Amino acid sequence: MIVAVGWVVTSVRQFTIANSNHPNHTVQTQALHANPRWRNANARHRDVLAAERKERARIRGGKGIRWGGRPLATAA
Repeated sequence: MIVAVGWVVTSVRQFTIANSNHPNHTVQTQALHANPRWRNANARHRDVLAAERKERARIRGGKGIRWGGRPLATAA
C-alpha cells in the first residue's frame, strides 16, 4: 500500500522540477514517479528506525546536545 501525503508529493514534485535538466516532460514524469518506487523498495523496518532513534537519544542525553548539534544554553 502506497500512502501519499500532499505536501510530500508537492515538495518532491517541486524538487524534481526546480532541480532538473530533463529533455522533456516524459522523462521528467518518469523521474518523478521513480522516487516513491525507490523509497518504497528501500524502506527500513520500523523497529530498526525506533532502535536508531533510541540510541541517538541515549547518546545525546548525557551530553545535553540538541538535534542541531549545539549544546543547550545553560541558565545563568
